[in-house]
Amino acid sequence: MQERLQKLISQAGIASRRAAEEMILAGRVTVNGLVVTELGSKADPTVDSIAVDGRPVKPASQHLYILLNKPAGFMTTLDDPEGRQVVTDLLPEIKERVYPVGRLDYNTEGLLLLTNDGDWANKLMHPRHEIEKEYHVRVRGKVHQSQIDQLKNGVDLDGRPTAPAQVRLIKDGEQNDWLSITIHEGRNRQVRRMCEAVSLSVVRLKRVRYGALEMRGLKPGQHRLLTEAEARALLTPGAGLRSAEAPREKRARNAGQPPRETRGRGKKPTT
Repeated sequence: MQERLQKLISQAGIASRRAAEEMILAGRVTVNGLVVTELGSKADPTVDSIAVDGRPVKPASQHLYILLNKPAGFMTTLDDPEGRQVVTDLLPEIKERVYPVGRLDYNTEGLLLLTNDGDWANKLMHPRHEIEKEYHVRVRGKVHQSQIDQLKNGVDLDGRPTAPAQVRLIKDGEQNDWLSITIHEGRNRQVRRMCEAVSLSVVRLKRVRYGALEMRGLKPGQHRLLTEAEARALLTPGAGLRSAEAPREKRARNAGQPPRETRGRGKKPTT
């Protein structure tokens, strides 16, 4: 049965559908030895020879779902032209080819999902699921209530406002304040840019929650495999959401307290 090439590449665990489309447009995909650059192109994996960068595209032998506590100083890509470390360097024992679901910036820490299940990754990143992602943000100086209100209501990025966010002060420091910011969009560098839009300079940024998933017990650089039930639960409507009206004490306990400033690991952002 013929399927779109980007779907076949994604199902093989090579890249997400979006990344697969970029591979096709860049001329990196061949079918029966011929370069294919049309996004609508199809092939039948049972009869056609499909390759990316000369490597055969084969169905993944098993689906893996990985939760990684990403340290700062790692690229959320499979390779880096500048030779910087990438997140898969932290998974030497994982023999299957896996790739990140979405991205965290080089200097951003925290919860990152990786998989070789292209359909799962594609569904997670689709806007209709509105999965909450919570970040702890240390900002330089003091935060004013007016800035928190602006972040809650949405700020203009690229000519359109962000969706309303859940924002609260979680640590009132002498020199730096900590905020919890929860969003369900996935725009490029969104939390950093939201803070910049209200004149807040980010010193440290860490994702602490993705839907109902947290990093309990995982130190920076450590990972664990998700169960099939955990992976599927993220795709259940409403399963990845938490009420904005939850008591502060419960939310703090569930999300975990922000790391102490004296316990920072890895490189710190200079933005």
